[in-house]
Amino acid sequence: MQLPCLIVDIGGVLEITPHTGWPERWERRLGLPEGAVEERMADVWAAGMVGGIDEPGVSAQLTKRLGLDGEQLSALLDDLWADYLGSPNQQMIDYLAGLRSRCRIAILSNSFVGAREREEAAYGFAGLTDHLVYSHEIGVQKPDPRAFAAAVTALAAAPADCLFIDDHAPNVEGARAVGLHAHLFTGNADAIARIERHLAEH
Repeated sequence: MQLPCLIVDIGGVLEITPHTGWPERWERRLGLPEGAVEERMADVWAAGMVGGIDEPGVSAQLTKRLGLDGEQLSALLDDLWADYLGSPNQQMIDYLAGLRSRCRIAILSNSFVGAREREEAAYGFAGLTDHLVYSHEIGVQKPDPRAFAAAVTALAAAPADCLFIDDHAPNVEGARAVGLHAHLFTGNADAIARIERHLAEH
């Protein structure tokens, strides 16, 4: 008998990621209009989420579009990744670490090129899961059905065997639409209770 499956988001679930305001700080520092970072970089951010650009390409576009020198680029990237990585939701990370004998676990993340290496260095997610599925590596993002299919396939599971945890309602709805059980993350206690219920039922 196969173990039940759990598929978990990263940002907002395993990482606590409040907006740090780094674009606004850099707009002030560079004398740019409000909203300029997002406006000038929106297509680059979108490409980075689905593997349409590599890290050197991102750096080149930041330098070109924001008028950065080498020192500024390095500092801006430090701010960008500090915002992206946030801080660990240690209770959820520790809980997942204790589940390995009870279920198969995958991470499914709408990610940005370079995230795997940085999150592994910061949080060691590979040791928590059987599979890491990043949007910038598979070329599609949640709630695209293909993203959920990639995680389910990685686990060699059926959708009905899987519980998906995410803090973004459209992703939860998308998971349910393709046959997964799904829970909207609003806090650790409710999420852990829902996971325990899933394990007991499967």
